[in-house]
Amino acid sequence: MKLLVVGAGEMGRWAARTLRPVAERVALTDTNPQTAMDAAEEVVDGWVVPLDTDESFDCVVLAVPIPVVADAVAEYAANAADGALVDVSGVMADPLAAMADHAAGEYASFHPLFAPPRGPGRIAYVPGETGPVVTKVRDRFREVGNEVFETTAAEHDDAMASVQTGAHTALLAYALAAGDVDERFHTTVSEPLAELARTVTEGEPRVYADIREAFDGADAVAEAARALADADADEFAALYDRAGEAIGTESRIGDDTDEATTDGD
Repeated sequence: MKLLVVGAGEMGRWAARTLRPVAERVALTDTNPQTAMDAAEEVVDGWVVPLDTDESFDCVVLAVPIPVVADAVAEYAANAADGALVDVSGVMADPLAAMADHAAGEYASFHPLFAPPRGPGRIAYVPGETGPVVTKVRDRFREVGNEVFETTAAEHDDAMASVQTGAHTALLAYALAAGDVDERFHTTVSEPLAELARTVTEGEPRVYADIREAFDGADAVAEAARALADADADEFAALYDRAGEAIGTESRIGDDTDEATTDGD
């Protein structure tokens, strides 16, 4: 399999490294030529091609920023005319619609639900037109320990509003509000929350901004936080119960005693 990875950032490098064992050759391209060269050095026999390459490939993997993925589909579909076009950008509806319009052969969308340094993990997968190349990519992702599960574009994008935009908004808001707390005061709830906020803030701001623009979810978190902040005791208790129901809490420690005086951390 002759492979082209468009976008030599963290996700593009992950795709190139992961698929290298099932590819005879791996090419990379990026808007920043030096980034592409650095990425090629990480891949055995990797080489750099210009953005406007007219070479053909058995598989073209698009690892580009969310706002430009549909345009990238249109631009690189011809390079995969006899093979497969694969997207790993993180959004699914728009890329799949673009691939349906422009792809001449196989195509599919994969979304690794983890940052590459924290893999393996779960990968959402929406098949478009499948065949031997898409199957090879899917199977390779599984071979390295990932759980690849099939979904739909609508189901995926709807979930991302909560698990990405909503979660990122909640964590960043907590970090902004909490500030630098002496670690000796952390509870069993606040300590992992702070650690998760550190994980988010170690990333690239542009990536998180793109996710927020692509998926709704921030406003819902802001509205929920304001409702909790403004609630009286009875309203707070009702919201507390609703939160437990929403998240699937089955029981509550201390329900049958009046002696608990802490938050249960």
